[in-house]
Amino acid sequence: MAHLTRRHFSTRCASAMAPPLLLGGCSFGNAEVSYTEAVQRTWQRDAPVAAGRVPLLEELVRCATLAPSSHNTQCWKFALQEQAIAVMPDLSRRCPAVDPDDHHLFVSLGCATENLVQAALAHGLKAEPVVDTSAGGVVRVRLDPTRAATSDLFGAIFERQCTRAEFDGRPVSSDERKLLERAGTGTGVEVLILDDPAAMEKMLAYVVAANTAQMDDSAFVEELKHWIRFGDAEAVCTGDGLFVGASGNPSLPRWLGERLFSSFFTAKSENDKYAKQLRSSASIAVFVSAGNDRAHWVEVGRCYQRFALQATALGIRNAFLNQPVEVAGVRPQLAHALGLGARRPDLVVRFGRGRAMPRSLRRPVATVLTSE
Repeated sequence: MAHLTRRHFSTRCASAMAPPLLLGGCSFGNAEVSYTEAVQRTWQRDAPVAAGRVPLLEELVRCATLAPSSHNTQCWKFALQEQAIAVMPDLSRRCPAVDPDDHHLFVSLGCATENLVQAALAHGLKAEPVVDTSAGGVVRVRLDPTRAATSDLFGAIFERQCTRAEFDGRPVSSDERKLLERAGTGTGVEVLILDDPAAMEKMLAYVVAANTAQMDDSAFVEELKHWIRFGDAEAVCTGDGLFVGASGNPSLPRWLGERLFSSFFTAKSENDKYAKQLRSSASIAVFVSAGNDRAHWVEVGRCYQRFALQATALGIRNAFLNQPVEVAGVRPQLAHALGLGARRPDLVVRFGRGRAMPRSLRRPVATVLTSE
């Protein structure tokens, strides 16, 4: 049987089932909507607050939820308190196969926290986050009145995406690089920029080795499949997960998507895809922290999110290539190659310029609010 590429897969899928234009039997905000309308509602700027229809703290939470999370699990809960918001882990949304120590989960909390900080300042509140290690890593964000200041990073919250596509290969300028490095640096966190072709090829070798190991792990594959949303309707109904459209693949009913996934999702096809994506990128950013604990993981998330927002403001796209930091057998090799000593490489991110891809969705704010 001839090998089928991802493009052949997409073509056959499209011919088997055209994407639905209207979603039946599914609700988003108590109204039947299309995927396009759901995207518009999810990523709109703060019009509801400006019109007085949404309380400010709930809007800050909505901005926080626009942050990225591993497999788009949205592994967070928020408690509204007097002059504060608590950002808490939602352990029911863990990914034990890919993230057994909850590293990515707490990085995701850091990403959400940084969005909250930027949104708070834009609305006249100074946010001061503190990680409460005695409470298992809850991030307590105190909010105090201050003069409102709307930054480019705040505006980028509503445009940012992890762009799973090839970039155009153009390098970023030295000024852009400095801005990205500044944004990605924090307390005990630094970002290493790799743009030498030999260094990028070496990183690709680690990506391929780690991805192959993950593809050989049935628990990893089943966990990934669980979080994939194969169709528009499924994506809107759940409001979470990895929508296939965001990777350029056609929308399908789940029964067909799962069948084709099992047939065409192979280590070779994925490795070939990552090779093209990495080689099309301007550079790679590796985030490294001084400590390997939840407080540092949250700080890594904050630093990455500032990096991603700054990149978005500059018209630069980014996407994760985290396989080498996820596979326990590969991570020490990467650390050694980068000269990190005992420090743990936390995130690997490729970046460059390219086209936008379809957007992911988020669950409604009401579903992530809780009492601590």
